[in-house]
Amino acid sequence: MFDGRFRGGVDRAVKPIGGALTKTGLSPDHLTALGMILAVPAAVVIGSGHTLIGFFLLMFAAVPDLLDGALAKASGRSSVRGAFFDSVSDRVTDILILGGVAWYLQDRYHGHAFALPFAILGASLLISYQRAKAESLGFDAKGGLMERAERVVVLCAGLAFGFLLVPLLWVMLGLTLVTAVQRFVKVWRQATAAGVPSSSEPPVGDRDDEAGGGGASPAEAGETAGARSGRSGAPVLPELAVAARWRAWREANGWAPRHPHYSPGSAQAGAADRWRERRRARLEAEGRPVARRRSGTRRP
Repeated sequence: MFDGRFRGGVDRAVKPIGGALTKTGLSPDHLTALGMILAVPAAVVIGSGHTLIGFFLLMFAAVPDLLDGALAKASGRSSVRGAFFDSVSDRVTDILILGGVAWYLQDRYHGHAFALPFAILGASLLISYQRAKAESLGFDAKGGLMERAERVVVLCAGLAFGFLLVPLLWVMLGLTLVTAVQRFVKVWRQATAAGVPSSSEPPVGDRDDEAGGGGASPAEAGETAGARSGRSGAPVLPELAVAARWRAWREANGWAPRHPHYSPGSAQAGAADRWRERRRARLEAEGRPVARRRSGTRRP
C-alpha cells in the first residue's frame, strides 16, 4: 500500500539526501550493510524487554534502508547485485527483529506467545517469495494491505506502546495473510490471461531432472533474462521472451502445434526438437521404451 501510493513522494523527499550522500564516499552497499548491522542491537534490546529503546534502534536501522536506494540513483550505482543484497538484507533484518520480539514475548508471557512473531515471519517470507517468483515469470505481484513498510510501521507502534504490542501483532498477522491471498489471486489472474498452460509438470527451470541433465536449459527453451534497473526495481522479463519459453516447453510436451514449415534441422526445429532428441537418446540408452508421437493427438 505504501509502496504504491506514497513511493513517489518518499523518493522525492529523500532524493536531495541521496545527492548529499554522494559526497561522503559511501556506496549504497555500505548503507544496506549498516541497516542490517543496526538490526542486531535492536533485536537484542527488544529481546531483553526494553521495547522503547528497541523502537528507537529499529527506527535508526530503517533509515539506511530508506536511503540506500536514493544514493544508488544519485550516484548512478544501481545494479542487480545491489538489488539482490538489499532484498537479502531486508529478510535478515526481519528475522532478527521478529526473533527479538519472540524472545521478549516468551520471557514475559511464556506459553506459546513466542509463536506469534514466527507466524508473522513465515507469512511475510511467503509474500516475498510470491513477488520474487512472479517477477521471475514476467508477472507483477506488488501491492497488498501489509507489505514490508506497513509491517515496520505497525511493529514500531507496538514497541513504542508496549501494551499494544500483542494486539498489533495479531493485526499484522491477519493482514499479512490477506496480502498473501491478494498477491496469489493477482498473479493467478495474470497467468490465466496470458494463456500459460496448466500442468502438474513445471516448465524448464523447476524440473527435477534439470540438475541431472535431462531437461532443456532455460537458454535452450528460449528464455532471455531482462536487466534489472534500480536497487528495488522488479526484474524486466520481456513478454516475447516469456512467450518463447512457454511455447518451447509446450511444443516439447505436445501442447502446441509445430511451425507449418517445420523440418528437422531447420530454424524452426529449436529447443523443443533438441530436447525431444536428447530425451529419446537417453531412453534408448537406458533400454526404456520410447513413446512415438501419434498424429491427431495433443500429447506425445
